[in-house]
Amino acid sequence: MKKFSFLLILSLLLFTACKKDHVDATNTKTLQSSINDMASSLPTIKQIKFNEALYILKTFGVEADGDINELKALGQLINGKKVPEIMAMADQVAQKNGIEWASTAPPSLGEMNIFGDEKAKESDPNDIKANSLSIITRPTGDNGEGATAIQIIPRLVDNAGTPVAFTGAGLETTLEVFSNGVKLSTAKNLMQDNNFKGFNLKFSSIPASKVVDNKIDITVTVKTTAKTFKMSKIGLDVNSSALNVPAPPKVDSTVVNQNPAVIDPNNPNANPANPTDPNATPATPKQPSADPKATVNKFLNNVSSQNLKAAFDASSNPSWGSYESFSNPTSGFGSIKNVSVKNITTNASNPNSASVNATYDVTDKNGRVTSLKATFGLKNVNGDWKISSYKINP
Repeated sequence: MKKFSFLLILSLLLFTACKKDHVDATNTKTLQSSINDMASSLPTIKQIKFNEALYILKTFGVEADGDINELKALGQLINGKKVPEIMAMADQVAQKNGIEWASTAPPSLGEMNIFGDEKAKESDPNDIKANSLSIITRPTGDNGEGATAIQIIPRLVDNAGTPVAFTGAGLETTLEVFSNGVKLSTAKNLMQDNNFKGFNLKFSSIPASKVVDNKIDITVTVKTTAKTFKMSKIGLDVNSSALNVPAPPKVDSTVVNQNPAVIDPNNPNANPANPTDPNATPATPKQPSADPKATVNKFLNNVSSQNLKAAFDASSNPSWGSYESFSNPTSGFGSIKNVSVKNITTNASNPNSASVNATYDVTDKNGRVTSLKATFGLKNVNGDWKISSYKINP
C-alpha cells in the first residue's frame, strides 16, 4: 500500500514537473499546450485575465492577415515569455492603442479564446443580439482652416434602428479607409459597450497623393460571437489642406561634389590621368559654355512642367538617388505641380564647379504653396553643368 502511494505521489510530481511555465511557440500544438499549462496554474480570475491579455496581443500587438497568421505572429512575439511578462506586454499594447483594459482590472472582455472557439457560451457577453450596424461620422478638430480629423462611431442596432444596450463585451472592431478603391489605412479597437467612442481618423495620417477628388470611403466591421457586422460609407469629404504632404527633398550640406585631380606630392609633375608618364601634359577639362544659373533655371522649369526625366538628366546628385526616387509622387519632385521662379543668381564659379542661389514658389498637387530659398551646387561633367548638390536655406 505504501509502495502504491509512493508511486502515485511520484507520478503526480512528474506530471506537475512536465507542465510548462513559459510559452513554447515551436508550432501551433506546442503553443496551445504551453498556454494551457500556464493558464491551469493560475486562479480562475487570473486565467480569464491571462486569456484577455493574449487576445489583446493577438488582435493589436501583431501585424498579420487572418487568424492563422495572427496566431503564428503572436507565438513569435511571446515565445519564451512567462505570465507576468505577457501581462505587462498586453498593458503596453492596450495603452498604445487607447483600449480601456488593464491586467490588474476585473475581467472585462468576456470569455476570450485566441485559438478560435467561437461557440456561444450560456452567458457570453460577446453574443450580442443585433440586427445591423450603423455609422455616425463627425468632422472634428477645426483649426480655423477646416476640420483636421473625422470621428467615426459605429453602433449595433436592432430592427428599428435603435442602439442595442450591452456591457462587458470585447468586440473586435476594425476600420478600413479607402480612396478610389485603394486601401490607405487600417485601425482596430474593442467595442466593450454601445457607448463606444469609435475611431478618430486624423487627416494628417492620410497621404495626400493617394486621395482622389478629396474623397475617402470607410468600412467598419464588428465581430460578435455569432455574427460579423459590416457597413461602409462612400464619398466622405476630407480637408485637403490637412492631409499629409511631404516636404521637398532636402540636403544638409552645400558642399559641391567635385572630382579634383589628385597630385602626388612626391612626383608633382606626374599626370594624374597617366601617372606612369611624368612628362605627360595634364588633360585640360572641357570648359562649360553655358552659364550655371541657366542650368538651374532649366531644371526648375522642367520640374514645373513635370518633365522630370529631363530634370533628372540635368543632375548628378547622389542624394537624389535613382530616377524612381527623384520622381516619387509622395516624397520626391513628382509631388510638385508648379514652380514659379523669382530670382536666380550665381554665387561663385570656376571651370570645375559653381554655386547658384534660387528663390522660387512651389505649388504641390493639393494647391499648397511653399516659398523656398535654395542653393544648388554644380560641377563640370564633360563640358556640361550638372547639379551635384541641393540645400533648402532658412
